[in-house]
Amino acid sequence: MPRRPLRVTTADGVRLRSALDALRADLQVRRDFPAGVLAEAEEAARDPRLPGYDATDVPFFTVDPPGSLDLDQAMHLAVREGGRGYRVSYAIADAAAFVAPGGALDAEAHRRVQTLYFPDVRVPLHPTVLGEGAASLPAGQDRPAVLWRIDLDADGAVTDVDVRRALVRSRARLDYAGVQHAIDAGTAEEPVALLRTVGRLREAQERARGGISLNVPEQEVVELDGGYALRYRAPLPADAWNAQISLLTGMVAAGVMLRSGTGILRTLPLAPHGEVARLRRVAAALRIDWPHMTSYAELVRTLDPERTTHAAFLHEATSLFRGADYTPFWPGHPAEPAVHAAVAEAYTHCTAPLRRLVDRYAAEFCLAAVAGQEPPEWVEAAFRDLPGAMRGGSHFAGTIESASLDLVEAALLKDRVGEVFDAYVIDVKDSDPTAGTVHLRDPAVVARVRGGTAPLPLGEPLAVRLTQADPGRHTVLFTPA
Repeated sequence: MPRRPLRVTTADGVRLRSALDALRADLQVRRDFPAGVLAEAEEAARDPRLPGYDATDVPFFTVDPPGSLDLDQAMHLAVREGGRGYRVSYAIADAAAFVAPGGALDAEAHRRVQTLYFPDVRVPLHPTVLGEGAASLPAGQDRPAVLWRIDLDADGAVTDVDVRRALVRSRARLDYAGVQHAIDAGTAEEPVALLRTVGRLREAQERARGGISLNVPEQEVVELDGGYALRYRAPLPADAWNAQISLLTGMVAAGVMLRSGTGILRTLPLAPHGEVARLRRVAAALRIDWPHMTSYAELVRTLDPERTTHAAFLHEATSLFRGADYTPFWPGHPAEPAVHAAVAEAYTHCTAPLRRLVDRYAAEFCLAAVAGQEPPEWVEAAFRDLPGAMRGGSHFAGTIESASLDLVEAALLKDRVGEVFDAYVIDVKDSDPTAGTVHLRDPAVVARVRGGTAPLPLGEPLAVRLTQADPGRHTVLFTPA
């Protein structure tokens, strides 16, 4: 999967913006907030509910993509006293300090469920005055946060956990490339340099428990010189180390809730055997050696996302993550399932409350459990309905992502209708084996294929002809050549 940008001309960029506006209209995506919500957000920004515990002496830092303003997390890493392992201090934006239960802000957040991402705009969960302002964790500003303190031993295993509300102050706003460069050059200060140490220890813990984090190249739709481009960015090691801190927090939060008997988990069932067999056929088509006795988790750790065929396989391997859900539990009603198959442990979403509704609830369950209290009434009253809301929101976000990428791919390919491309068949419809999905060798496009008379050869190379590429209808379609 090439990493070079696939350009769209300025004129096409204008046309693409119009098509994206039409897509938002078709999907009834409302970008603006009602006046009552904005007024409540402005008031909350001026007068949040501040915690009594002061942790502003801890020099936190944030690691996010350049330009990000909705900063959910800030961290500080340290060697524990006596060198007996490490301490992870992880501050999560405290959305509940600003969102009053039952108010206009709360109702709007339940309607939106999560932040939506289009190529040209972001439709946030909360008004900008909160999500990118008073509730975010920028450098140099005191902010209310949910502060996790997680102690690890010398091998990276958890030995102690605490969570409480605290006032925090980030000292530095960093990005992945800058962090990677500083660590590689040996110029990073100890709290940043420890991200590699702790991240690698947690990766080793992940391997030991049978978990897997896919190092999937990220497909980015970027605006460039008035037009649009598709880019694939192979994650840096710093991306993965940072993700391990978030993953660690989600795991310990799930453990806190399970011990208390009430909460909500992010769960994933084991992939069906047939899906793994399908991936083996895709690996064979891509000339990837997958020894019979090697597990899927072991294989993906050997792949290089910089290589085209490996990147294509990693993208297709995400099919094993289908079926992820939100599972509530309470006394007499255990979580079924209780484990996230990819994490290989109980896990919950709790580290992105500015962008995801459920994280605000998970934080309240954990805070109450550690304090030996019952969760707030507003949490008890709503959390059993959260899985349905989050399920619908996740599906809607996926629809937006898919349709938006189709728009960009159509714009990139619109002048190449009739051309033949080399591709791999990565999916076949059960109801119609002559229809499915192909991954082009070049350019890096995933699209529908149909119109042939024979069943598509799953996991095999296939020459395909581009028959449709319409940005206005966000349609790209191929037929077997």
